[in-house]
Amino acid sequence: MANAAHLENAVELDGKDLPAFCPNSAMPVWSSHPRVFLEMSHDGKAKCPYCGTVYALKPGTVVHGH
Repeated sequence: MANAAHLENAVELDGKDLPAFCPNSAMPVWSSHPRVFLEMSHDGKAKCPYCGTVYALKPGTVVHGH
């Protein structure tokens, strides 16, 4: 249950939002930290090592490799 609640607060990303990075543009400037690019796990989730913000791919998102 706790895991589901944690993902409820996740920032959802679409294919056009990749590569994922934090801080995102919706975050206030005063709370910024150095930009870090996030590697999405196989289950489509990533967590920022600085602020702990969780990012998740929207269901059905297709990720294209380089």
